[in-house]
Amino acid sequence: MTIHSTDPFASPEQDRSPVRRLRGRLPSPVTLWTAPGPAGLTVSSALIADGDPGRVLGLIDDESQLWTAIEREGRFTVAPLRDSDRQLADRFAGLMPAPGGVFRSERSRDTDYGPVIEGLDTWAGCRLTGSRPYGWGLLIEGVIEHVEIGPEPDPLAHYRGRYHLLR
Repeated sequence: MTIHSTDPFASPEQDRSPVRRLRGRLPSPVTLWTAPGPAGLTVSSALIADGDPGRVLGLIDDESQLWTAIEREGRFTVAPLRDSDRQLADRFAGLMPAPGGVFRSERSRDTDYGPVIEGLDTWAGCRLTGSRPYGWGLLIEGVIEHVEIGPEPDPLAHYRGRYHLLR
C-alpha cells in the first residue's frame, strides 16, 4: 500500500477553478441551518450583518430539503458549530451516514423557527425575506428575529477543504 502526500483523486492543477481555489483560501464559519419539517444543512457560506434589523445571508443548494422547508415555512434557524461538532457537521452535510435521517440521531428542541440541536446554545431564529440564484447556489436572506447567546464556544471553521478550530 502506498501513502500519497496528495489526494490521488484530485483534479489536475490546470483543471481546477481559480475562483474555487480562491474561496478555499478564505476561512468560513461552519453553521447548521434548520427549518420546520424538520430539515437541516451544514452551511459554510454564511454572513451575519448587524443593523436594525439584523440580517443573515447564506448560500445553499436550491435542490436541498432545507430550501424546500424554508421556502414552505418562511423561517429557519442558524447556529454556529463548535470544534466538538465535526461529526454533526458531516452528517448534516451528507458526508457521514445518518440511518433514519439526520434528526433521528440528534436530540433537538422545537422552536418557532425550526429545531435546534440539543447543546447548541447559541442560535438565531430568522424569517425569510428573499432568495435568488447566485453563482452555483441560492442566496438566502433573512431577518434575525430571535437570538440566544450561550457560552463562548470553540468555533469551527472550514479552510482548504478541512475543519479547523479557531482560538
